[in-house]
Amino acid sequence: MDFNGTWKVYSEENLEEFLKVIGAPEVVVKMRKDVKPVMVIKQTGRDFTCTMKTPFYSRVNSFTIGKESEICSLDGRKLKCTVREEIGKLICETSKFTSVREIQGDEMIETATAGSVTFISRSKRA
Repeated sequence: MDFNGTWKVYSEENLEEFLKVIGAPEVVVKMRKDVKPVMVIKQTGRDFTCTMKTPFYSRVNSFTIGKESEICSLDGRKLKCTVREEIGKLICETSKFTSVREIQGDEMIETATAGSVTFISRSKRA
């Protein structure tokens, strides 16, 4: 499981619907829908620092697998979560959504589900 590196998002499905379901403000939905972020992930053993960069903002989240953490959502709200690892996948559960991040070949795929909406993000190492 090697998530280290810089990842450029090239495809996102159902982003707008997902953001609305999790309660993101309309301004965030409008601002984010035409932007493909860059993710910088630094992994040291079970410790991770993930930075999402867009032309408008950068968000940094740090967590340790198996320990409760606080992550920052796109609109700045703080959410408690515990990230676990299962068969090489990182699974993050919050009160708003569940996210599964995995490496498939040369891609990183994130699938986030909130209610009946599933958001899928695909990225490649930059």
